[in-house]
Amino acid sequence: MTNLVTGIIGIAGVFAFLGLLLWWIKALPLILICVLVMLLLVYDFWKSLREANGNGA
Repeated sequence: MTNLVTGIIGIAGVFAFLGLLLWWIKALPLILICVLVMLLLVYDFWKSLREANGNGA
């Protein structure tokens, strides 16, 4: 449960930071990189939660 709460807080912080960054700097390569990083972050969080609960493959 602790991993869930701290993970959500951390993800929200990263999304807020990158969102503000992308709001000020509107460059397509930066947008693509940040979106990819956000997707990888969410995927890793989801995978780590599954492994912590014993459901990982």
